[in-house]
Amino acid sequence: MAIGPATRGLVPDPRPADVDYRLARQNTLRAYRNGSLARHLVCDAQAMLQRNAHHCGERTGEVCPICEERELVHVVYVFGPRLPAHGRCLSVPGELARYDARSGHYSAYTVEVCADCAWNHLVRVSVVGRG
Repeated sequence: MAIGPATRGLVPDPRPADVDYRLARQNTLRAYRNGSLARHLVCDAQAMLQRNAHHCGERTGEVCPICEERELVHVVYVFGPRLPAHGRCLSVPGELARYDARSGHYSAYTVEVCADCAWNHLVRVSVVGRG
């Protein structure tokens, strides 16, 4: 089992210290399907996130759970020392490996996004870097 993040793609491989948001996602989808949440509350991706999904996203092979028309993509943002307050969107394979090799702690946020209907949900937060 690999300990470090994926070096070929943009999305980090799961690690033991990751925070996974699958249960929160399931609860959100359940609430949407039973009518407790309106579509505009779950399909609320900001324009920048949708642009990043279109230009920088890594395809997941999964269809959007809301519109069921478009494939979801993962967008990864990294936050940490010497990065802008709004983080850095990863756009090139291998970028994550560079952050993992740096000194300091970085947080990589993986968000799933549908560029059509604006569904988005945090998938996982991973710690990268050499502390």
